[in-house]
Amino acid sequence: MPPRFYVDLPLAAGASLTLPAGASRHAQVLRLQPGDPVTLFDGRGGEWQADIAQMGRKDVSVTVGAHHAADPELALSVTLAVGMPANERMDDLVEKATELGVARIQPLMCERSVLRLSGERAERKRDHWQAVAISACEQSGRTRVPVIEPVRTLAAWLRDLPAGDAAKVLLSTSDSPPLPAARGAVISLSGPEGGFSPAEEQAARGAGFQPASLGPRVLRADTAPLAALAVWGLMA
Repeated sequence: MPPRFYVDLPLAAGASLTLPAGASRHAQVLRLQPGDPVTLFDGRGGEWQADIAQMGRKDVSVTVGAHHAADPELALSVTLAVGMPANERMDDLVEKATELGVARIQPLMCERSVLRLSGERAERKRDHWQAVAISACEQSGRTRVPVIEPVRTLAAWLRDLPAGDAAKVLLSTSDSPPLPAARGAVISLSGPEGGFSPAEEQAARGAGFQPASLGPRVLRADTAPLAALAVWGLMA
């Protein structure tokens, strides 16, 4: 299978272009040569055949070929709003959620969050997580890149949450009904390592989130949203 690269610009058959820096480095690491096939996608749906045209010391040029209407995306649009887990667990969450088909990830700071980000550090982390998502798309065969939203506090995010038809599910360890089936769009809200405070859970319910359980076991902050996403993916 040819290596896959994400290109953040519209693609067209017959076009010649230079791969982005990250993709060029990857092509060089793989020791690709002129004439070798690659697959490109621009996040707008489908993917493109292409061939390496030139390998430079830093830049790699390709010639774009035919378009294929590949569509491995979920029929359901899932947003994961997550109290950010600490250490490298957020990286893993973004990677696995992308592989499972998430549409959007909203990193949140909650009262009990260990990981706290703001300002330039928060923007750097967001850029890093977006790069993780792009890499996971290249590996998994996805043709659309999930959006990693800016880091926000739970209170601010709930306050600005727009009205819409998406189902709102609060992943809860309390005695709650099982995870519901969903159609169209769903927003899953889950807490950090220490869970939500009673006030935060009340605020989420006030914003229209309905508690749901993933079973009798207590799942980690980075496991619960992935489990819910996998279940919805199988239902879609």
